Amino acid sequence: MLDLAGAFILGVICAADAAVLIGLARISRDSKFAAFAVAGAWTTLIVAIAALGGFAPGTTGPVPAAIIAFVVWLAAGLAAWFGSRAFRAAFGSVPLAALIGVNAFRILGLQFLLLHCAGRLANPFAAYAGWGDIFTGLAAIPLAIMAVSPGRVPRGLLIGWNLFGALDLLNAVAMGAMSAPGTPFHVLTEPPGTLAMGALPWVTVPAILVPVYLITHLEIGARLRSAEATTTRTETRPRTA
Repeated sequence: MLDLAGAFILGVICAADAAVLIGLARISRDSKFAAFAVAGAWTTLIVAIAALGGFAPGTTGPVPAAIIAFVVWLAAGLAAWFGSRAFRAAFGSVPLAALIGVNAFRILGLQFLLLHCAGRLANPFAAYAGWGDIFTGLAAIPLAIMAVSPGRVPRGLLIGWNLFGALDLLNAVAMGAMSAPGTPFHVLTEPPGTLAMGALPWVTVPAILVPVYLITHLEIGARLRSAEATTTRTETRPRTA
């Protein structure tokens, strides 16, 4: 039952994230089509590999296959963000409220807690990843509402939320890797570890969603830094008589 509900929920989240982040970008129709095609192809690839057992323990040696997928998708996003002006401009055209708002889906980190209660996911990974996502998602809702009107989001609050949300994701990935049985860095040994995160539908979290949310935090951080630089230049500009 958990897997069925998780498949539906995670499928909706993946589709909604793509619809918001690509659909609201101020780019051409052809560019949107290409972006949707890339996102769909990666999702299809991950689901197909998982269905064939490609994320099972030991299939990629000492490093969990889900971690490799996470690194590949994140590296692709970072390479595009830092290396392509067109990609960065497209991502930069997405409204701030949307970048914050998609993180509200992380409330469904509740699923990690349910998997732990079902004996399928170990602590401390389940607790940290679950509650961290829940807090990030809950806080994203009022922040996104405030961000609809420029200048209404308290800068300090947004910085704190953005840092917490990004660190929560990185911490979850690290703890997930350290909880994976059969790896040389398996130091969090409570059974059953994070084996569930290498199976459908849960593998879509590290392999698809986490890299996307990290890129949203990167973009939000870049906008905060840009706004700070603009404010500093304005304040230091010499006044003319």
